[in-house]
Amino acid sequence: MTSVAEIGKLTVNTTEIIPLLTKYQMMPGLYRSLIVDEAISKWNLEPEDEMYALNRFCERNQLTTPEKLAAFLNYYKIADKQLETLAIREMKIEKFKIATWGNQVESYFLNNKTSLDRVIYSLIRTKDLGIAQELFFRIQAGEQSFAECAKEYSQGPEAQTSGLVGPVDLNTPHPTIAKMLSKSELGEVLPPIQLGEWVVILRLEKLICAQLDDGLYQQIINRLFENWLAEQVNKVQIDWIDEDSQLESYQHQTNQNLMPHSHLLNLALQS
Repeated sequence: MTSVAEIGKLTVNTTEIIPLLTKYQMMPGLYRSLIVDEAISKWNLEPEDEMYALNRFCERNQLTTPEKLAAFLNYYKIADKQLETLAIREMKIEKFKIATWGNQVESYFLNNKTSLDRVIYSLIRTKDLGIAQELFFRIQAGEQSFAECAKEYSQGPEAQTSGLVGPVDLNTPHPTIAKMLSKSELGEVLPPIQLGEWVVILRLEKLICAQLDDGLYQQIINRLFENWLAEQVNKVQIDWIDEDSQLESYQHQTNQNLMPHSHLLNLALQS
């Protein structure tokens, strides 16, 4: 039996789902979800952890009233029980990350500390080498400030901030810019350099040395998780099922959204 979904004026049956996911370049997202689900399948949460997961999910998505919750469920076309599953899934993923890479975070931090440092710098970019050289000499001579020159002459979005960029991770800018900033002194105006079509002038304003606090710990563990997941997605091979094979159907009950919320979700809304 083939299930059919009516989406507006369109009718889609189950045999069309995979071609549509492929057409709209959504297959990698499906791979990611399936790989993650398999990885966290062994994790179970205690009831109090499930309650905490649901509260955190509602808080993060600002589902603080029945009206906001109903709007969220309607937008994603899910029932409240499925929302609970999403919230619990997120916590399982966090536990999986910590169990798998938690003991690697410190070594990653020590090996990559330089790239994790953050910088605030000033930037002027122009496509005219002559203008860049003239601006450099003006700044050096004190005829105009870096901020004034950036606001008037820089041809990138930094012109709106008088040339200021950051704070950003040191590995965020162009590699040549990152290398120059890492070797420069605070307040030093670096001579114009050619980067592709642009000529840039730089000045390091502040170096913020990375510290392994809770925020950076989460950033590193997320990066390790994403690196692993990208590798797994690249390894995916698909064995297509013959057209005549029976497909397992999934039927979404949209009217479940109108039913009373589950006990767990009601507790989350009341907290």
